[in-house]
Amino acid sequence: MHNTRFFAIVFIYSTGFQNPFKTCGKRVQHVWGIEVFTTSEVEAINGTSVKLTCTFSSKEPVSLQTASVSWDFRSITADRPERIFYYQEIPYPIDKGLFKGHVQWSGDMKRKDASITLNNVHPGFNGTYFCQVANPPDVHANIGETVLRVVDKVTLSEISLLVAIIGGSCVVILVFLGIFVAVRMYKKRNKEKDIEMRVEEYRNKQPTVW
Repeated sequence: MHNTRFFAIVFIYSTGFQNPFKTCGKRVQHVWGIEVFTTSEVEAINGTSVKLTCTFSSKEPVSLQTASVSWDFRSITADRPERIFYYQEIPYPIDKGLFKGHVQWSGDMKRKDASITLNNVHPGFNGTYFCQVANPPDVHANIGETVLRVVDKVTLSEISLLVAIIGGSCVVILVFLGIFVAVRMYKKRNKEKDIEMRVEEYRNKQPTVW
């Protein structure tokens, strides 16, 4: 009996047999019950409003009574984030601190939208924003992150886009203006030809004087 067990152990190690539990463990991949999607970076002009988009997907139907949304903020100089907004059935904006009166709920849980809007932004709002969603019993989720940059004026890319829009509009206007002028000239020429034809017909109808 002991010899049989000995040869079995030798056979296992000599053939490279692996523990099936370890093999299965390596193949298991963690899948989030809730997936949160955010824009990686957003830019806003000082004094304006900006929407921080956050949407999610869940394996469970969204419960309007128990589903919740949390938004945290970590400034450039801070080590830890701070809570700036919470939602469960109704929005709970903070009533003190830097973000008092600046955070507005812009989402719709029925549409799996957990977005917020920051009003009257200023450079103090520069930093990273974290969106967290829970939909019990589906509570395991990744955390969405958005970096906000508040600038004093529009960037070069925005100016280029504006110039392109204005330039495109001018081209369209010139095209329509050219078509309008061409149509007017065409009608004018046809009118002149019509007058000439009528004059010629009138002359032909006049009796010849001998």
